Amino acid sequence: MDFDTLIDRRGTHCAKWDMMESLYGVSPDEGLAMWVADMDFPVPPAVTDKMREMADHGVYGYVNCDEPYKNAIQWWMQNRHGWQVEADAIFTTTGLVNGVGMCLDTFTQPGDGIVLFTPVYHAFAKVIRNAGREVVECLMTNNNGRYEMDFDAYDAQMTGKEKMVILCSPHNPGGRVWSQEELQAVADFAKRHDLILLSDEIHHDLVYPGHTHIPMQNAVPEVTERLLMLTAPSKTFNFAGLHTGQVIIPDPHLREQFQRRMLALALAPNSAGQYATAAAYSPDGAAWADQLIAYLDGNRKVFDAAIEKIPGLSSMPLAATYLSWVDFSGTGMSREEFTKRVEQGAKIAANHGTTFGTGGENFLRFNLGTQRSRIEEACRRLTEAFSDLQ
Repeated sequence: MDFDTLIDRRGTHCAKWDMMESLYGVSPDEGLAMWVADMDFPVPPAVTDKMREMADHGVYGYVNCDEPYKNAIQWWMQNRHGWQVEADAIFTTTGLVNGVGMCLDTFTQPGDGIVLFTPVYHAFAKVIRNAGREVVECLMTNNNGRYEMDFDAYDAQMTGKEKMVILCSPHNPGGRVWSQEELQAVADFAKRHDLILLSDEIHHDLVYPGHTHIPMQNAVPEVTERLLMLTAPSKTFNFAGLHTGQVIIPDPHLREQFQRRMLALALAPNSAGQYATAAAYSPDGAAWADQLIAYLDGNRKVFDAAIEKIPGLSSMPLAATYLSWVDFSGTGMSREEFTKRVEQGAKIAANHGTTFGTGGENFLRFNLGTQRSRIEEACRRLTEAFSDLQ
């Protein structure tokens, strides 16, 4: 697979490239887009072939492709993660964030507290607040560049208003792959406080050598009665624009509640997303994903090596994801100063750490899902932007 050929996404209504000037003041003509979490790579050939076949057919009417779509999901989860998924447990939403919103709508009420282990993916808090629920931030400990959870502290925070806890597994933006013991601790916390446990596992395929992701249902089977699992092919195969994600609900009672809500809102998947998912979750897709992970592994090593040479900067070691979480606190600079150097000096658009909640103030998140030459250029620019520290 060719991941090195530069793809020019400017002027294609691409959020990542065409919106960075209005949001970050970085012109796409000279800047590098390293914020939105999609990649600059074409999708696997198997997906392109399926989309071409659909286009050539020329009729985009109502379809019924649930069986091949769900079969592909079951095959993928079993073969890649050792996770057995029932077909009836799979519900399709218009992406993972919509899945979060649907779970909030189904299983919580306005005013309920929703627990987040922060810093964490920024869209969670946005959806929670817009749904009229309360964000309850449980701050993780940064232990020498490794996020850890402190459940004694979290237990003391609980008031009884909390109804759901959301776990990002693997973690975005810290890149942690949670251990069996940590997943057990999260499940025990959910049980102690009678919380629905929503496990966002969208990055589960993007795990680097030496690390193994454990699906929450496999890690703690006894938590199934309160468990909601979120997955999507979009991060792995780079078709987020098709807005197709899965809420997988092992428990029949929770499943029934969710299905009623889906029916009440007349929500149904789009055919393009189903076809693309079925094509991606295949042996061809698996071979492509293996090569992608190897390429991203090279990107993170190049980027980390450059960051570690800049005094005062450090990147969290990534066990998973293509999102580098860089700590600028060692520079002694204010958030405004180091951000200005990245955006106006290096001309790189990266996510501001403050959007990820408490604990993200001294960080920026950099998307490494791009061609190696762009990663090398980003390294050169950052080195120059902070050259006075060296």
